[in-house]
Amino acid sequence: MNSGGNSDPLRDSFRDFGGFIGPENLLSLVRNTAPYWFGGHGRRLIADVPAPTRLIDLIATPYGWLQILRHGPQLADSSPKTPEAHVDYFALCLACHMATVATFVPTDVDTKIRDALWHPDTDRAALERMADAVLTVRGWDQRSYSTRWIAAPGHEPVGGHDGEWLGVAVGALGCFLRLHDVARSERLFAAIDEELTREAAAFTAQRQVKDGEINLLRLAAILTHNVGDVDQGLRSWREQERHPYAERLRRLAHENSVPYGGIYLLAARLYKELLAAEGHRHYPLRDVRALRSSVEFLLPLGPCFDDWGRKLGSHPDFSMASRGELLATLLAGCRKVPGQLGYYRAMAGLQDAVGNLDVLAKHLPGAAVKALKDTDLRKLIAVKQVSFESTLKKRTQAILG
Repeated sequence: MNSGGNSDPLRDSFRDFGGFIGPENLLSLVRNTAPYWFGGHGRRLIADVPAPTRLIDLIATPYGWLQILRHGPQLADSSPKTPEAHVDYFALCLACHMATVATFVPTDVDTKIRDALWHPDTDRAALERMADAVLTVRGWDQRSYSTRWIAAPGHEPVGGHDGEWLGVAVGALGCFLRLHDVARSERLFAAIDEELTREAAAFTAQRQVKDGEINLLRLAAILTHNVGDVDQGLRSWREQERHPYAERLRRLAHENSVPYGGIYLLAARLYKELLAAEGHRHYPLRDVRALRSSVEFLLPLGPCFDDWGRKLGSHPDFSMASRGELLATLLAGCRKVPGQLGYYRAMAGLQDAVGNLDVLAKHLPGAAVKALKDTDLRKLIAVKQVSFESTLKKRTQAILG
């Protein structure tokens, strides 16, 4: 404990920021779950650039999110009470969220960028700069920090990060509705509406693809989660909850079937009937720290994890000990998340790569060795990828009629 009023440098570097998590603390969470953004992989994407005057100025630069992460520590020296610092803190939270939301341990700032930082008492110019940034962030390429996206023929990729953007944009829209700023509200709503229209069109295009049911199911999961993010953003609207914009955007995966041709309701039906058990947050995998060491190890869209398991079973940077730890975690996850099939598919891919899962026995705890002997589990792992996916395709076709 410090005495005589002396400061603790470590404690000071992790101090909060106007009541929110401090910049250094937030960045430490990113380093914990995605260290590769600060090392070799990140440096292959962009070279070091001179320190900017403002973090928000980096939004529109190539790999703007990564530029902001690199220069985020400079915000720790700013006073959180200034409008400029508020805007830069928003930019940092956006960058941290987008860079980690597809990782195994996302940073928990989503409510800040959807709601808390949009308080209408905030400096008006700051809010306007933030709204401009939201529209710019829509151009960030999710393919650089996620494997959870699908590009339907003739369409740009649609992924879970589009939902993250929608949630933030809807939160911003609610703020400017409270401020009675008609022009900015219309601009934000137009961007949101355009994005939802784009995603529905991609789903429709993928539906026409011969033998394309697996990617259609992946899109169904993406679209269902993305309009869930819209609903999350709408929860910040309070007195604007009955606004016509809200009536159009609310509960698109539920009873609101008229907007966007009812595509989101159809996607939700596919998701609920075939994929609901796969929509968990994969908490069991958080314990396998080796998974955080490379962007190549990011989890794709489930439940077809065969290729992911195969990659981890053969990747030179993923050791046998790590494979054993992963296998033990997948075995435990099968018990913790009943009904899901993705972890069995990951083990099937892992087995394809190593030849036989028993070779990993010496890296397993006793409980996992025992679980691996289960006959029913072995039968599920033995199902070939083509057979598993063929069954999914037939069930999709049956639902679509």
